[in-house]
Amino acid sequence: MAAGGPSRSERKAAERVRRLREEQQRERLRQVCDDPEELRRKVRELAGAVRNAKYLVVYTGAGISTAASIPDYRGPNGVWTLLQKGRSISAADLSEAEPTLTHMSIARLHEQKLVQHVVSQNCDGLHLRSGLPRTAISELHGNMYIEVCTACTPNREYVRVFDVTERTALHRHQTGRACHKCGGQLRDTIVHFGERGTLGQPLNWEAATQAASKADTILCLGSSLKVLKKYPRLWCMTKPPSRRPKLYIVNLQWTPKDDWAALKLHGKCDDVMQLLMDELGLEIPPYSRWQDPIFTLATPLRAGEEGSHSRKSLCRSREDPPPGDRGAALSSAPVLGGWFGRGCAKRTKRRKIT
Repeated sequence: MAAGGPSRSERKAAERVRRLREEQQRERLRQVCDDPEELRRKVRELAGAVRNAKYLVVYTGAGISTAASIPDYRGPNGVWTLLQKGRSISAADLSEAEPTLTHMSIARLHEQKLVQHVVSQNCDGLHLRSGLPRTAISELHGNMYIEVCTACTPNREYVRVFDVTERTALHRHQTGRACHKCGGQLRDTIVHFGERGTLGQPLNWEAATQAASKADTILCLGSSLKVLKKYPRLWCMTKPPSRRPKLYIVNLQWTPKDDWAALKLHGKCDDVMQLLMDELGLEIPPYSRWQDPIFTLATPLRAGEEGSHSRKSLCRSREDPPPGDRGAALSSAPVLGGWFGRGCAKRTKRRKIT
């Protein structure tokens, strides 16, 4: 044995630890589904909590958008899961994504004053497109349809009908377009893994922390909570345990907050929300592109800017693309940056050489 090297027993112990960690990781990635009767029982309990809540805040993750064919991150076929296995990923055509049953249910619950605020980790803009008011959303990791001028005070915001992040990536946020007012470079609003979000909107951190401080109930939908758990302001950790909000989690996989939850529902978000809305006696409004708020909020490109992007633009009618739209479908395009590109890849840890 080389001087100073690990002994045989130490190598065996290290191998046992490695195998244990791998087994724990597999267990955490494993998806669990409650049987239908158990899920209905749990939804009845959740419905009671929603009715009785004085201030309900909803935290959402990528799991609420998988029904819109947008991949999640940590699921069995999630973006990070595949990248960590050395497999390639391809971009989805996000212009085809529409708010899901869960998005529309949340919008109705807010309309009925049963939900007071939504804190989202998603960049896909689907909460905004569901009709949820801007004041009721905190998009902590940004919105792919919004670019801003930080040279203007206050920051000037431009809502677009296409993904503005085509040229952006981790630590590189300029979109290539200029502010109509001051000529400053526009930037996207995305907060990649390892970055700190500093924009006021659409991140809306102030409203998120105020909502968390008022909440007596928190409903987590489709989030692994591995990132949200790092934001103590969202969990009222300065309050004694008896005064913290009651936590309800809907997820097919383990989350680090499971032991804190008053109830954990193992089911797909759309399935749970359909049962919940039935239990509450509320209809889920259908999504309509003709009523999508993004078309009212959007700022048109100026003359000469039409070629500043190649992403497919949203249109009110699937059959009729917007006039002058040069965007192309992304269904088979390689990932080349943007919020769904390099910035989503979690950095791999280098192994120490012994």
